[in-house]
Amino acid sequence: MIFTQLAFLLFFAVTFGGHWLLKGNEARKIWLLLTSCFFYGYWDERFLLLIFFSIVVDYFTARGLAQENRPRVRKLLITASICVNLGILGFFKYYNFFADSTFALLHALGFHADAPTLRIVLPVGVSFFTFQSMTYTVDVYRRQLSARKSFLDFSLYVLFFPQLVAGPIVRAIDFLPQLDTTRVWKAVDGRRALMLFAIGYFKKTCLADNIAHAIDPLFASPLTFDGPSRVLGAVLYSVQIYCDFSGYSDMAIAVAAVFGYQLTRNFDAPYFSKNIQEFWQRWHISLSTWLRDYLYIPLGGNRGGSFKVYRNLMLTMLLGGLWHGANWTFILWGALHGSALALHRWASRRGAGFSLGPVGTTFGWLMTLAWVVMCFTIFRTPDIDIASDYFFGSTLPQSRQLWAGWWLVVVGAGLFQWTYTQRKAAFISWARALPDAPFYLGFGAATALLLLFTPQDLTAFIYFQF
Repeated sequence: MIFTQLAFLLFFAVTFGGHWLLKGNEARKIWLLLTSCFFYGYWDERFLLLIFFSIVVDYFTARGLAQENRPRVRKLLITASICVNLGILGFFKYYNFFADSTFALLHALGFHADAPTLRIVLPVGVSFFTFQSMTYTVDVYRRQLSARKSFLDFSLYVLFFPQLVAGPIVRAIDFLPQLDTTRVWKAVDGRRALMLFAIGYFKKTCLADNIAHAIDPLFASPLTFDGPSRVLGAVLYSVQIYCDFSGYSDMAIAVAAVFGYQLTRNFDAPYFSKNIQEFWQRWHISLSTWLRDYLYIPLGGNRGGSFKVYRNLMLTMLLGGLWHGANWTFILWGALHGSALALHRWASRRGAGFSLGPVGTTFGWLMTLAWVVMCFTIFRTPDIDIASDYFFGSTLPQSRQLWAGWWLVVVGAGLFQWTYTQRKAAFISWARALPDAPFYLGFGAATALLLLFTPQDLTAFIYFQF
């Protein structure tokens, strides 16, 4: 079930009505937990057992950590929790990859081996709910958060349906305190939620889905397209993945808001970043901050010599790429971003940053956007061979056209992003201030217009596969 399906609108209407008709906080939480289970089970009810297994492990691990003061025992408990969560993630996401790679290696070495027949189905959102559940136990271990006695509260934290299958990754320290008090309808900013959901719907269906239908053939067989077409395809995919993922985040935040809960912001005008470090402070914020707090800093962060810092950056981004899936293109994508972050840090420490006023800022923005678009192109291709074809499988004149065309499309995409982000907040504020009749008439007209440009074949959200 996805936010853009009619089935979701029916599900939402029932869930919304039941939530606000119930008076007690406990009853509302039970209702949201049951409907969230239905939401996830609508895809495949068997994997509800997997989620509850993770929930049970981390709930009792946190309870044990809260009652235990011996450092060695606490380390054993948190290690067990991390191993279980990463074991779930590793088995479902990487079994097929390693089985196929082992078979290919044995075949290349001349050994006879039968191709693997067991194929593992990837549970939707497994990367998100395992990271989220694991975050809770780590925070309890660090004594930054008290363990919850209520199994209901912790289960709802993990299973809350707006963010369950594609984030944003919600921290327990931010969400669990919201469960302590009964939500009040008067505190809900309904107009803002409606506007945010409509913006997310527009980005996902009217932009991302239509772009997907246009460029999917190009990424499937890039050699059948010339250089300029591939340039356009690369930029359009960068627009698609931003509109698709930020559209989901907008809708998730809006849906949670009408139930009285706040989710973290996940995007902040990433394509207007002036350097690669700033990009990662603005893109998929919940994941980038998770990688910083639970991987980069524990590895040593900025402590130690330059080599250790560059190593930590590279390892963090490599594992961030691997988090997206078992594909060499994701690993290469992570390696490229890790190298760029290390280079940026090296240049900044030596005063080599672009600080030449508007000219330097613009140049830094263009370079960052071009790099991000190139890396996303690799991210999108199905495998390394097709990625190579996409960039190098053309004649010299086409290659010249390719690189000459980068700057035109990059400037256009950057200007669009700047205009959109500058006016989005102002537009929502203006619309919220309208009287009831103009607001709802305008919203109805806008909804009709959105439906007019909604393609018949809706695609799943890109991050459902992660």
